[in-house]
Amino acid sequence: MIDAYCHSSSILVKADAQRAFQLMADGVRQGRWALGSWQRREVGPDLFVGVSIFTGAETWVRIHADPETLTIDYDVGASEAALRLRNAARVFDGPTLGHEPGTALVTLFTWRLATQSDDAWAQISSTHETEMFLIRALLESGRDGSEDFFPKS
Repeated sequence: MIDAYCHSSSILVKADAQRAFQLMADGVRQGRWALGSWQRREVGPDLFVGVSIFTGAETWVRIHADPETLTIDYDVGASEAALRLRNAARVFDGPTLGHEPGTALVTLFTWRLATQSDDAWAQISSTHETEMFLIRALLESGRDGSEDFFPKS
């Protein structure tokens, strides 16, 4: 069955689960891979604002991270007042699923709003698939977003 209401994307990374979780739960570093909320800045406790590379509009994000279960919920909106649960992430230690030690599986979920057009749904779904490759590149390169990913020449 094709799920019309939830999209998930997963990728196996050569990084331990705690490090992958830290990247997924860090609102500023998330601005290195979240194309809908690029170049994040912190504006309050667990509250961040970035810019969509698609529209240039601000995107607000509040992060609810649980280090015990390696889960993160992301409230997303066009303003602080408009925040609502939209996305979630789950990180698994690779060996839990039979993968090699030192690996982790990162999964990103998004749920479709009742008001979302087919085009908007296709865009966010394909964007999350692309973001998986950015997440893997950040983790496996060791440049996990705490430094300038795009050095100035």
